[in-house]
Amino acid sequence: MRKNKIVLIVLSLFLQPVLKAQVGGCTDILALNYNALANLNDGSCSYAIASIAPISSFNLDSNLNETSGLINWNNSIWTHNDNSDLNLYSIDTLNGSYLQSCMLAGVLNNDWEEISQDINFIYVGDFGNNQNGNRTNLKILRIIKTSILANAPIIDTINFSYSDQNNFTATGGNNTDFDCEAFIVSTDSIYLFTKQWLSNKTSLYALCKLPGTYVANLKSTFDVQGLITGAVYLESKNLIALCGYSNLLQPFTYLLYDFNGANYFGGNKRKIAIALPFHQVEGICSTTGLKYYFSNEYFSQPPIVTNVQKLHVFDLSVYLLNYLTSEPTHEKINNYLIYPVPANDVLTIKTDKMHLPTNYFIINELGEIVLNGKLTSEHENISITNLKSGSYILSIGIRKQGTFRIIKK
Repeated sequence: MRKNKIVLIVLSLFLQPVLKAQVGGCTDILALNYNALANLNDGSCSYAIASIAPISSFNLDSNLNETSGLINWNNSIWTHNDNSDLNLYSIDTLNGSYLQSCMLAGVLNNDWEEISQDINFIYVGDFGNNQNGNRTNLKILRIIKTSILANAPIIDTINFSYSDQNNFTATGGNNTDFDCEAFIVSTDSIYLFTKQWLSNKTSLYALCKLPGTYVANLKSTFDVQGLITGAVYLESKNLIALCGYSNLLQPFTYLLYDFNGANYFGGNKRKIAIALPFHQVEGICSTTGLKYYFSNEYFSQPPIVTNVQKLHVFDLSVYLLNYLTSEPTHEKINNYLIYPVPANDVLTIKTDKMHLPTNYFIINELGEIVLNGKLTSEHENISITNLKSGSYILSIGIRKQGTFRIIKK
């Protein structure tokens, strides 16, 4: 296997030093409107249309025909139904087979639509509200994890109402914007993502995560152009993945990442179609941010289509590896973007017209110039095919023999 040529990014000592101001713009290299000079993500990134297909799919047990949420915990996936079933079910991550169940005795399943977790608790959202849009008993069940493992669940309740819902007149089925099927649990709060049948948007509400009765406060609304049905949150990575489907049952995932704090719609927002038409995708979970599990409930509309309940595995590395990886894939030095790092056959340098033309030098570990040229365009591809594998220095600007300094590796 050929080794990468490792390039160390260097600016010449003779470049005029500048103080870097905060420049807002799109900072995602995968976006159509990526701005190499931006160092402050303003949430403006736009993306090409994309679609993903599962790398594998498994039929779920017949007991899970209305699977409605997923979490990955204790080396398995846990799910539940959104009917009257009071059980949590554990399924195998390798083949979707049934492992065990735990009944939540002493509670009701009015409409369990989502499951989430933090370090100590599992949370089940009994807040489905599509029948008439007028429920006044919305709640989230909180269960101690260790009590589930002992098959003696200890449960308490978080009751809530929406801060902006004042009208509780029955709306009829699937005719309200106060339905909810997705939520996440952060270190200090619960955040709800509503399923808005009328507007095809989702509203974000913040809610206390302690037992009690509260008002869920509206924070923001975002046009997802669909119905949100599930969410997974990787708090340490500033990444949320939502799942849902259109009114025509075309499923999708919405990736929210590189945001600040709880401003979840303030960072990058990328919608990706899921190549499973007429699948009512309801659950999503991930532990890495790269490999995801989605579930769909049973859906049949004979003689047109019948899709049984399944667990699907997806690889989203192509969309998120650059953001999540601990190894840099590009370097941004002052007004120049250099990628990929490490490089193999081609090294790309991007800048703007005001910093052109300028010289570049590639220098080996002995201080010898092995390749040089002039940057004349805003997007310059430099072939390094003929260089031996090893570590090199890229110097941009004026270079005098023996005089250069490393700014950043």
